[in-house]
Amino acid sequence: MASETVLQRLKQKAELAEKITVELNSKIEQLKTAAVQANSKGDEDQLKKENAVLKAEIEEIKRQITLAEINNGVKQVFLPNHTPTAPLVNGIVNEIKESSPAPANKPEVNKNKKQDNTAKQASNDQPKEGKPAKESKPKKEGKPKAAPAADEKMDISRLDLRIGKIINVKKHPDADSLYVEDVDVGEEKIRTVVSGLVKHIPLDQMQNRVAVFMCNLKPVKMRGILSEGMIMCASTPEKVEILVPPTGVVVGEKVTFKDFQGVPDTQLNPKKKIWETLKPDVRTNNQCVAMFRGCPFTVEGKGEVKAPTLADAQIS
Repeated sequence: MASETVLQRLKQKAELAEKITVELNSKIEQLKTAAVQANSKGDEDQLKKENAVLKAEIEEIKRQITLAEINNGVKQVFLPNHTPTAPLVNGIVNEIKESSPAPANKPEVNKNKKQDNTAKQASNDQPKEGKPAKESKPKKEGKPKAAPAADEKMDISRLDLRIGKIINVKKHPDADSLYVEDVDVGEEKIRTVVSGLVKHIPLDQMQNRVAVFMCNLKPVKMRGILSEGMIMCASTPEKVEILVPPTGVVVGEKVTFKDFQGVPDTQLNPKKKIWETLKPDVRTNNQCVAMFRGCPFTVEGKGEVKAPTLADAQIS
């Protein structure tokens, strides 16, 4: 419900409009009488045209007044249709509503509430009458948070590659191509690693195998068994070989890269596809040495990691 002040203002406008209309009609009748008396049909037609122009100007002034009030946040009340003000207000509000973009994914509300919200939006978008438009001030943005050091680069130092030993291995109970391995990577807890190597490496060659494992992949279930790492292999479409660490390595030692220093991520974020981005550059060279962009996989003080026979092969 509108306040009594707003209702009173609207009633006064309606009465003023009616009064102006009555005065104009009276003037027209006087002019008609004078025209009849003077027998001047041409003057009567001219007066009718002038009257129509005056009426149009009055309606435009009333429309502008109402629109200005809407822009200044004055709520408009829809009076019965027999008053001159109601169609005017309805037309203006509909005009604003049609020109305003509809909000996306918002539940529908009743018609009057929509019109009120539209009028308020128009008030925000347009300057108030008699006042210059204020320039919108840019929102202050908070200081950007410093990104973790690991996020500032994309190279192999982000991978946690360690020497591990398979202390127990068996075939996956629900997948013919998978091994399930218990792996010691120098932690208190033994890790479970699931590998698709059944068709490439005999079971007896997996047992007690010392190899390189990626230890910061996000654990993922493979046929119901959670895999907590990946054994690193060189591969071609025809053959797969487990990478061989240098002689004398100790379980838990890190694989490092002279040209790419850094602390590995605690766990790789799958959404950032870090391993998928780096993988094309992780290959053996023509001497079967495991490389990343020309830099060899190295266990400090022990030597380089190699594939048994596969040169220029993808590592994964």
